[in-house]
Amino acid sequence: MKVEIWSDIGCPFCYIGKRNFEAGVEEFAGKDDLEVVYRSFQLDPTAEKEPDETMAELLAKKYNKSVKEAEIMNSQVADTAKAAGLEFNMEKVVPSNSRDAHRLVKFAREEGLDAEAMDRLYKAYFTDGVNVADTEELVEIGTGLGLEEEKIREMLDSDLYKEQVIEDQNVANKLGAQGVPLFVINRKYGISGAQPPQAFKEALTKAYEE
Repeated sequence: MKVEIWSDIGCPFCYIGKRNFEAGVEEFAGKDDLEVVYRSFQLDPTAEKEPDETMAELLAKKYNKSVKEAEIMNSQVADTAKAAGLEFNMEKVVPSNSRDAHRLVKFAREEGLDAEAMDRLYKAYFTDGVNVADTEELVEIGTGLGLEEEKIREMLDSDLYKEQVIEDQNVANKLGAQGVPLFVINRKYGISGAQPPQAFKEALTKAYEE
């Protein structure tokens, strides 16, 4: 049984959703028969590699709110993350372009390390305030996974996986994705948003029984 997960590194609910999905999988009887594939979805493909605005400033502009109101929104998101066992430091977030981070995930998949790569990138972004568009930071994250530094640099210097990142997004659009995270089971069942673990377990069980 195959589950494809469309998400973005800079999406807080994608990180929370991943954690809840994994908790649901732990309770799922058929977990050993599960193949999980991480698909790319950039919420803002035009984001800068070195942004000069904070997350709160960007949100304020996007939703036509004051920076203070945006900070309150971020605080509420951090509380939701805490309930899932995650630490979000929203005031430290660098809201940069996620394309190269997605490419690193695809590169890590070649070694079966894509789930771990997602976790490290999410933590870097939401907890540690790392700019995940920065080549040196991505090299450090990749080598921390056990990937070869030279090969990571070669990949980042090339166009490798760029087309796949775009293609993932196109497929999500064809599937009618309104946003992420989006969990698709066998291209038949879709679950959107950071659902509680039980919801994931029930959806997986239903699909498995069929």
